[in-house]
Amino acid sequence: MYNDTQFQAYVLRQDEQGVRGSVENVSLDQLPEGDVIVRVFYSGVNYKDGLASIPDGKIVRRYPFIPGIDLAGTVVFSAHADYKEGDSVLCTGYELGVSHEGGFSQYARVKGDWLVPLPQGLSSRDAMAIGTAGFTAALSIEALLRNGLRQEQGSVLVTGATGGVGSFAVSILSQLGYRVTASTGKSSQTDWLLKLGAHEVISREEAAAASKGAISAEKWAAVVDPVGGNHLGAILKSVQYGGSVAVSGMTGGGAFETTVFPFILRGINLLGIDSVYCPMAYRRALWTKLANEWKPTTVLQEGIAEYGLTDLPEVLNTILQGGAVGRSVIDL
Repeated sequence: MYNDTQFQAYVLRQDEQGVRGSVENVSLDQLPEGDVIVRVFYSGVNYKDGLASIPDGKIVRRYPFIPGIDLAGTVVFSAHADYKEGDSVLCTGYELGVSHEGGFSQYARVKGDWLVPLPQGLSSRDAMAIGTAGFTAALSIEALLRNGLRQEQGSVLVTGATGGVGSFAVSILSQLGYRVTASTGKSSQTDWLLKLGAHEVISREEAAAASKGAISAEKWAAVVDPVGGNHLGAILKSVQYGGSVAVSGMTGGGAFETTVFPFILRGINLLGIDSVYCPMAYRRALWTKLANEWKPTTVLQEGIAEYGLTDLPEVLNTILQGGAVGRSVIDL
């Protein structure tokens, strides 16, 4: 029934001059196997999508390819027991947009086991405004709470606060009653971060300032760090006794230097955050929270820019250059 359907998708192609993306007409028989077909309404743009668009990004494994690691829409065909035509769903993580054609497409064929029913309280646009970035922020906060974070302990540092993960972490934490210190290299966005709920905004240099000794003065009750890189070693020195750092990204680099001292002198916990293969029961529970008591209202109101497929080259380049503020969604 759907195999003759023509639709638009953003397709990456590689030749001797490199990798280029453009909007093309596509049919369902060009999509990979899957037991559910989704009419995609919105997708979100992530740093990983930016990496997928460049030859040395080490994300895409074959060409031509449709990127986009997030999608939300309505089921139009299902051979999966959990879904039927008309169901509203979202998908983030797994192989979507990496080895399996992704969300920058008006239709997607995916595995039903990857899908999450769209929770009541979220529209498809809201879900993609949150997307992998907001879900990763929620995973980070859940990990910090599970490891003992309490409001009375003091400030939670959020690095890369103007980015997707950072801005949602600021919004969620502040709504939950935590004092948030937002760290950013974009001083022009101070007022915006305060609107999201940050109590104070500091530079990335101030956040990473540390003594030359084994440890520094205790500053942070916990840290949400989607940046990684060399600054992480300095930040670890300043975490309070028994505090935790949730690390989810590498926009600042994949390596950092540290010593054992923050761990053995202060009992610091370094928590790795994985949004790709997070267990489905846990995934659904967090999305339910994001639609209800953890709904990041301030950033949904203040930090979402909407684009079309033809805008993707510019949007992807902006996120790779570190110029993105908040979240970008693609209206399919």
